[in-house]
Amino acid sequence: MDSVVKGTLIGAVALFMWSTLGILTVWSGDIPPFQLVAVSFFVAFLCALIKWLVKKESPFKHIYQPPKAWLLGVSGLFGYHFLYFLALKSAPAVETNLINYLWPLLIVFFSAFLPGEKLRWYHALGTLCGLAGTVLLILGDKGFAMESQYMLGYMAAIGCGITWATYSVLNRLFGGVPTDAVGWFCLSGSVLAALCHLMFEQTIWPQDLVGWLVLLAMGLGPAGGAFFFWDYGVKHGNIRALGAGSYTIPLTSTLLLLLIGEGSLTWAIALSCILISGGAVLASSDFLRRKEMA
Repeated sequence: MDSVVKGTLIGAVALFMWSTLGILTVWSGDIPPFQLVAVSFFVAFLCALIKWLVKKESPFKHIYQPPKAWLLGVSGLFGYHFLYFLALKSAPAVETNLINYLWPLLIVFFSAFLPGEKLRWYHALGTLCGLAGTVLLILGDKGFAMESQYMLGYMAAIGCGITWATYSVLNRLFGGVPTDAVGWFCLSGSVLAALCHLMFEQTIWPQDLVGWLVLLAMGLGPAGGAFFFWDYGVKHGNIRALGAGSYTIPLTSTLLLLLIGEGSLTWAIALSCILISGGAVLASSDFLRRKEMA
């Protein structure tokens, strides 16, 4: 299999994992956000640790990375979540999520500045279709109203989008840093999230086995394990295809929530499905042609 195709498909696993974040968050109950991140990031580190021990590798083999890689990894993973929760706390969720989902668009445009990459019209048009579908999905028939008292939240949401897009694109320049290093970045993020939790939140632990399994699933999936797949994907895959494909996250997340009875299917969701799916295919057309030739 072509290495770019392989990298893109591995990165796409992260997109599916992130689409489960909504349903797992619903099932997580009243566990505070930073506590959730601290535990999830720690589970991700434990997964990496188990892998190293099984393969008889020294865990410290992957801790010695360039300072710039550490700065990018920790600021990208923890910084995004810190800004996201700040945004949700400081502004309405609808507007916050909509602004936050500028990051797939920014990934596609930022990638044009990477060595050997070139932005073409179908990348831009496909990604804009995805953005339009996401706007329709989140807003539906509601209006978008930005009010001055929520400016801190809006700025934090903008910071979310810029942070994740910058992290994803710049990660491409650190192809020599192994994906295993993400385990140590997650441990650092877990410590920072735990400190934020102790400062700002009250500790709430699950009351039954299902709650603990949800916490474990968060760490194995959208708030932990997904970072390893995404790291490999943006370093070795088609980053524009992954960026455009990221707009499937809110759509798939919405459909999963519909399956468990959270909401109902509307014309806005149906049209969003067409726009997001069509836009992802259009923006990924060069990747799809490459896959056919592989």
